[in-house]
Amino acid sequence: MEGHASISPEVIARYASDAALEVEGVSRLVEGHLTRHRGVRIATAEDGALTVELHLALEWGAAFADVGRTVQERVDGYLGRMADLRLRRVDVVVDEVGPVRA
Repeated sequence: MEGHASISPEVIARYASDAALEVEGVSRLVEGHLTRHRGVRIATAEDGALTVELHLALEWGAAFADVGRTVQERVDGYLGRMADLRLRRVDVVVDEVGPVRA
């Protein structure tokens, strides 16, 4: 049987979000006031390669470089396992730093 399956950007974004939120030091995703500024953005290049951009709030005392690297590894690995996706890049943007929100 022939066919083609695809995964919506919304599902990919949800997987990336879940993976990032599991990393110690990540407090939450940061949503913008504009509809185009979401906590997770998925971009597809002409060659089909995916880039994930995450906007995060980190907890006080979190080591930015360590948390960022762990988020990149966790998101890449999770999307590879769950959706068989190979990412070109995972960009981490720290938009806020502060106490953990309940």
